[in-house]
Amino acid sequence: MNKQKLLTIAIPCYNSQDYLARAMKSVLIGDNRIEILIVDDGSTDKTPELADQYAKKYPDIVRVIHKENGGHGDAVMTGLANAAGKYYKVLDSDDWLNRRALAAVMNFIAENETMDNSFDMIISDYVYEKLGKKHKKRIGYRGVMPVRTPFTWDKLGKFMPWQNILMHSVIYRTQLLKKTGIKLPKHTFYVDNIYVYHPLPYVKKVYYLDVDLYHYVIGRSDQSVNEKVMMGRIDQQVLVTKLMIDDHSLRNVENSMLRRYMSQYLAMMMTVSTAFLIKIGTPESLAERDALWNYLKKHGSQYKYVHRNILGKVMQMKTRPGMFIIKVGYTISQKLVGFN
Repeated sequence: MNKQKLLTIAIPCYNSQDYLARAMKSVLIGDNRIEILIVDDGSTDKTPELADQYAKKYPDIVRVIHKENGGHGDAVMTGLANAAGKYYKVLDSDDWLNRRALAAVMNFIAENETMDNSFDMIISDYVYEKLGKKHKKRIGYRGVMPVRTPFTWDKLGKFMPWQNILMHSVIYRTQLLKKTGIKLPKHTFYVDNIYVYHPLPYVKKVYYLDVDLYHYVIGRSDQSVNEKVMMGRIDQQVLVTKLMIDDHSLRNVENSMLRRYMSQYLAMMMTVSTAFLIKIGTPESLAERDALWNYLKKHGSQYKYVHRNILGKVMQMKTRPGMFIIKVGYTISQKLVGFN
């Protein structure tokens, strides 16, 4: 395989036989500058055989890595460790990329490569593909950041609560991502939040390409973002939130605009954990909610900035009416944004 690749697209797979063909069709656009890494995370269905067939058919583009099951984050890290592309993009196996948008991204990367011009992060828009819904919710960043021009964090505007930069919207420069020392825990869901959050202070040069690149499928009953599934895995959501609290001292984030955004992201994580612990409603879950906020308070810098955020203030209400407001507010936000 030609090692001079501009973009590595890593596709973590676990029992993805029903979805892999759609994901692969979306990235096989006839561009040999793309490297596709299918990371088979110990699948027990036909995923390994299907992956090997793609590698055999497209030997200059597709590579397959078979590994023991370690969870989504471990598959992402395995892809990163083996990536040959200058930039690194993660595509979950049940999602897909818009082919025209991907071609536009590749043209942009190639043009800047000829000018020896690199970016630490490339951001694009994404679309929620909710099953059974004709109207698809698009998440874009116009008005939040400059469009199609290089910028630094000083140029950031104010993000709406649903506009966080997610794994779906980000492409990182591979070497920068490696140099950050990023680590994702094994056998843990929701680590995509760490994947996006951890590298932010290392990013200096950003570009926003306003194309609907990523199509994020939601609405399946077995998905990690399904409400019942999230409530059943609340321990993992809380763990990821704590890891993000530990990750950076917001006081040490030099750029004030980036610090504001990171505090908003952390407030969002606290909101999701708090809302689900309240929805569960057992004495144990409510005690876990209190423990999580006490954990944050021990990190004085993080608590100070999260508490300034309106979500951070609302989520600390402990009265019965207050908890009712939190539950209703979360339900309304689900319907407005359609995120699970």
